Amino acid sequence: MRIPDDDDAASDTSLSIRSSLRTEDDSSTTYSRSPDDSDDPSDELVTPLQPPNSTQQFTTRHTEFGHCANEDYRHVSAFKPTAKIVPFVEEDPPYYILLPTYFSYIMLIIFGHIRDFFGKRFRSQSYRHLMPSNGYAAMNSDFDSFYTRRLKQRMDDCFSRPITGVPGRTVMLLDRVSHDNKLSFNLTGSKTRALNTASYNYLGFAQAEGGCADAVEEGIRRYGMSSCSPRLEAGTTDLHQQAEALVAKFVGEEDAMIASMGFATNSTTLPALVGKGCLVISDELNHASIRFGVRLSGANVRTFKHNDMGSLEALLREVISQGQPRTHRPWKKILLIVEGLYSMEGTLVNLPGIMELKQKYKFYLYVDEAHSIGALGPHGRGVADYFSIDPAQIDILMGTFTKSFGAAGGYIAGSRALISQLRRRSHATCYSESVSPAVLTQIIASMGSIMGISPPVPQPAMSDPPKSSADVRGEMYVYPGPAPASALPTWMNLPPQLKDGSEGRTRLRRLAFNSRYLSRGLKKLGFITYGHADSPIVPLLLFNPGKMVLFSRLMLARKLPIIVVVVGYPATPLISGRVRFCMSAAHTKEDVDFILKACDEIGDLLDLKHGHVKERWSIEEVLRRSGELVEMEEVE
Repeated sequence: MRIPDDDDAASDTSLSIRSSLRTEDDSSTTYSRSPDDSDDPSDELVTPLQPPNSTQQFTTRHTEFGHCANEDYRHVSAFKPTAKIVPFVEEDPPYYILLPTYFSYIMLIIFGHIRDFFGKRFRSQSYRHLMPSNGYAAMNSDFDSFYTRRLKQRMDDCFSRPITGVPGRTVMLLDRVSHDNKLSFNLTGSKTRALNTASYNYLGFAQAEGGCADAVEEGIRRYGMSSCSPRLEAGTTDLHQQAEALVAKFVGEEDAMIASMGFATNSTTLPALVGKGCLVISDELNHASIRFGVRLSGANVRTFKHNDMGSLEALLREVISQGQPRTHRPWKKILLIVEGLYSMEGTLVNLPGIMELKQKYKFYLYVDEAHSIGALGPHGRGVADYFSIDPAQIDILMGTFTKSFGAAGGYIAGSRALISQLRRRSHATCYSESVSPAVLTQIIASMGSIMGISPPVPQPAMSDPPKSSADVRGEMYVYPGPAPASALPTWMNLPPQLKDGSEGRTRLRRLAFNSRYLSRGLKKLGFITYGHADSPIVPLLLFNPGKMVLFSRLMLARKLPIIVVVVGYPATPLISGRVRFCMSAAHTKEDVDFILKACDEIGDLLDLKHGHVKERWSIEEVLRRSGELVEMEEVE
C-alpha cells in the first residue's frame, strides 16, 4: 500500500497486507512486524518503520480498524433539503452484453438437463438423492436443485470462504483447494490476509481489542457465557432490561424488546401484529424474513414497485376503496412494510414520501432498519435521523445488531402498549432463548459509544425537595441526545473517547466518506452501480454469471488480495448478477483507493464499464479529486 510522505496528513501508518504481496509502491520500504500482531504468529501483516506522532497512539490493531487521523476524509451522512430523492432506475448495459448473458443461461439450462437425463441412466449412483428408490420418493427435487448443482457449485470457491479471527478491516482466510470440481474442499494449512469488503461491519466494531471488547470480557467474567441466568427461569437479567431501555432511547421510541436472531425478529413479530382480515403492503424487494413472516401471519399481502411512491399511492387507493376480497368489508388494519436500506440494491427508502402518504391514508408503518440503523444519519440513528424525521411518527421500528454494532440478534421498538403486547404474543420472546450476556454487553457498549454517555446526575441533598425524573438533567431522553449514565451497568467503564461519543462520531463520519467515495468513484470510472451515494452497500453490476466468478477470483488473486461478495440469481433477477462492496468505518482512504484501482483494472479486462455518465474520469483523477467527489450533490 502507499506509504504517506511527510506532507501527507492522511492517516497514520499505511500497511501492506502481506510482505510477500507488496505492490510496486512498497518495494523500496523497510518493513517490520507490527507489535499489535505479536500474539498471532500466523499473521504476516507488517508496518513501515515510521515513528508515530501524537495523533497515532491507538488501542486497536490496524488489521481490525484502520488508523486515519486526516479530518479531510470525513463526511456527515444527512439528507440535504435541496437534494432530490431520485427514484430507483435499473440501468441496462448494451445489447452485446445482454445477449451473451441470456445465451449463457440458455446453454446452461439445455446442457444441464441433458447431463441430468443421461446421468440418471448411466451414473445413477451420483443421482441417487434425486431419484425414487425402493418405494421412497426422491429426497431432493432435481428441478428445485438445478441452479445449485449446475451453476452455484461451479463457483462455490467464491462463497462460504472459511476465515479465522476478527472480520474487521482485513480478514484472515484459510486457504483451500478442491479436487472434485467444487463438490468438496480441503484446507491447505496456509492462510491469506486480505482486505475485507464482504462483512456488514459498518462501524468497525468487529474488534478483538478496544473499549467494547474490554467491556465484553468483563461481562463474561461477571455473567458467564450462558444465555440464561441460573437464577431466573425466563433467562432475563438486568442486562436484558438495560439493553432494551437503551435501544428504545437510541431509536427514539417509548419501549423496545430484543430477540436473539435477526431473521426471527421479523418472521415471529409480523404474525403477532397482523392476521386474517388484515392487509400487508410490502415493497417488492423486501427481505425474505419479511415475506416469510407475512406468510405465517395469514394476512393478505399486496406489493408495490420498489420505492415508487406513485405505485404505492395507486395501490392504497385501490385496497382502501375495495376492502377485503369477496366481502368488501374494511380491512381490520393496513400495515406498510419497507426497509430503511435495501441490502441488494443499496437504495434508501423514500421516507419523506411515505410519511406524506401515511398522513393522508392512515396506515401503520413498519420500517426494517437491519442495514440502516447505526450506519445512516448524522447521529447513526438510521433513516429517520438521515431524513430528520421524528421516529415517534413511525409505528414500528425493527433493526438488528449484527451489522453496525458487531453483536447478534434484533429488536422491535414502538409504543409501550405495543411492545407490552408483543412480549406476550411474539414467538421470539415466548419460545426462544434469550440473548447471551456477552452479546448484550457488546450491544450496550457499542450503542452507548455512538450516543455518548452523559455524566452521572448528582444526588439531591436530604434537605432538598425530591425532583421528578423530568426535572433531572440527563434522565429524560431527548432525541438524539446522549444516553444517561444510568442506562449503562455500573461496572461498565468505557474509555473517555467512547464515553464522550467522540469516537462514535468519528466512525460515523468515516463510514459516510468511504461509502460516498467508493460509490461516486465507481460511477466516474464508468461502472453501472445501484444504490444511494450514502449507502455503505455499493452494488456493481456484472450481469454475466461467468464474470461473477472471474471478478471474485481476480480480486482475491491480486498482490493485495481483496475479498468481495458476488450475488446472482435467485437473490437477484436472472441477468442482474453483481458484486456488493460493504464499506466500513474501519477502512482507510488508502483502502478505498486500492479497491478503486482493482476495479478499474478488472473492469477493463472484463468489459464492465457501461455506465451512462457525462464525463468519465481516469483512476488518477478519481484518486486526486476524492474530496470533490464526496461533496458533489450528484454525479452527472
